[in-house]
Amino acid sequence: MELTHLDENDRPKMVDVSSKNETKRVAIASGIITMNKEAYKAIIDNTSKKGPVLQTAVIAAIMGTKKTSDLIPMCHPLLLSGINCDIEEKPELPGFKLIVSAKLNGQTGVEMEALTGVSVGLLTIYDMVKAIDKSMVISNIQLESKSGGKSGNFLRKSTEVRSVND
Repeated sequence: MELTHLDENDRPKMVDVSSKNETKRVAIASGIITMNKEAYKAIIDNTSKKGPVLQTAVIAAIMGTKKTSDLIPMCHPLLLSGINCDIEEKPELPGFKLIVSAKLNGQTGVEMEALTGVSVGLLTIYDMVKAIDKSMVISNIQLESKSGGKSGNFLRKSTEVRSVND
């Protein structure tokens, strides 16, 4: 398999997608943040000094999704048609699972946008409660599914935690 972000002289390039067909493309990504019980309770009870953590994280995830091409050098600026962010409470961790879906009709996929949105949303949660728990861990940022495009569909087989050796 050849690397598509390098030209014949091994210089970085942005892939030319102008000859690709427009298709409906959807990507869903997720990630986890774990924290101590005090930080989790502050988020759930909405008593964080910095304001409503989960609502702010949703807005940040949407903004991060929209700004992906500004952050990742070879990503195309995209005209996204929809972004959704959901946060699941995980009291058993304690922590939260953040899920972002991104979609468009276009010539290139939206996997990086969904992954970036998850990352920014989780980082926002960290930022807003780091005064309570600096030991929080962001993990398992992963593509859950994608559809559309030449490479076809992808669906993660398991939602279990993957080890570095997988």
